[in-house]
Amino acid sequence: MRDLPWPARVYLVAVIGVAAALIVRNVITSGAPVAPEDLDVLLVLALLFLVCESMPTLLNVEQFAVSVSFSASLAAVVLIGPDGAALVGLTAVLSVRPGLPLIKRLFNGAQFAICGYAAGWVYQALDGAVGVPQVNAFDDLIGPYAAATGVFVPLNIVVTLTMIALATGVRATDVPLRGMVQFLLSYLGYGTFGLLVAGLWATVQSISAVLVLLPLFVARWAFGHYHAQQRSYDATIAALCQAVETKDYYTRGHCTRVSLASSMIAQEIGMGLERVRAIRYAGMLHDVGKLGVPTKVLQKNGPLTEEEFAAIQLHPMRGLEIVRGIGFLDEAYAGIMHHHERHDGTGYPMGLAGDEIPEFAKVIAVADAFDSMTSDRSYRGARPVGEAVDELRKSAGTHFDPVMVAAFVRALEREPWQPPRRVDPPPPDAAETSIKDHDDPTMPIQVVSGP
Repeated sequence: MRDLPWPARVYLVAVIGVAAALIVRNVITSGAPVAPEDLDVLLVLALLFLVCESMPTLLNVEQFAVSVSFSASLAAVVLIGPDGAALVGLTAVLSVRPGLPLIKRLFNGAQFAICGYAAGWVYQALDGAVGVPQVNAFDDLIGPYAAATGVFVPLNIVVTLTMIALATGVRATDVPLRGMVQFLLSYLGYGTFGLLVAGLWATVQSISAVLVLLPLFVARWAFGHYHAQQRSYDATIAALCQAVETKDYYTRGHCTRVSLASSMIAQEIGMGLERVRAIRYAGMLHDVGKLGVPTKVLQKNGPLTEEEFAAIQLHPMRGLEIVRGIGFLDEAYAGIMHHHERHDGTGYPMGLAGDEIPEFAKVIAVADAFDSMTSDRSYRGARPVGEAVDELRKSAGTHFDPVMVAAFVRALEREPWQPPRRVDPPPPDAAETSIKDHDDPTMPIQVVSGP
């Protein structure tokens, strides 16, 4: 706990305190955590919860994971009420997951207890019957149970993400649950397993917990597969970016920053989550075609020949050829291919203009130029953000789509840009670096005709 920032410590104590207060209040008012006849139900559901909680799916955020154990808490909402649901969630403290510190066990148990109690309270408030459901009255449970699930799942996510943000400094938008809406809907769907346990209990009683383990572990596998797939996507993108950036000492980190700026614009103009994810990939890979351009051309100190400039102009098309087989890029292909097109039709590789230019390409063009201007180069230092914004505004309608420029300016006003750290000069034996930046609109490329 000493390693936690003080806001996280305060929040942790508050969550544990609320959970403890709920349990103590129940003992004082009723004299026992649950009725004696419900002890066997509580034990079976607690064991089911513990098995699932001890085998979670790890997320991309270090030391954090999700599981489908909450289904057992939701089953307890129906079978033994809010107090029982709180006690089932509290068993997270006993998780046998290797390497899980006590402080995290306490937090997990406390927040599950709070969520279980809140869900149970909503269930009862909507006249949901507590106890083993009768077959002829089962339909009456569906509405209250759906409401209880609708409270439990978002509350669980909010409480957990708040702790992540306070403990690690990671913003909620940075937590790698990229399809947050899809994630929330799938999580709500897994909550139906709790109703399945409650329904089976009416016929096969405690064996229902065993019967539901198979679909629960299928759900766990689905979670794991999804996040493993996302990690493999990210690793693929990172490897390609690293390969591109090794060709120029001064462009390290450029792909990542263009990706961030592109996503800021995309969110500002109202793109959906899937398109935002795709444009982040496009921003990361927009210059991958430079792998097909000779290094001596990229790093040439002086004007380019017509043949060398033609090689530069071909890099978007080469980028498309390189990534064409990566199926998850979707609309990102258009951004990679056309991010050097200009609004007035003077860009390359196809000379598209205005609405002919794909939306992804318009976004990346602004982000690409902005990062180039605000980053160190061998021939100049980074420009201030305000100066770069002024340059974007001057070029709106010629180089860039005015809508995208305006959106980026609004995004920067809400979320100030953090320029990259200053780049140390390359070692003496490093290859000669270019005095030109092919993405900087204020530094036009000089081309000389052949003899």
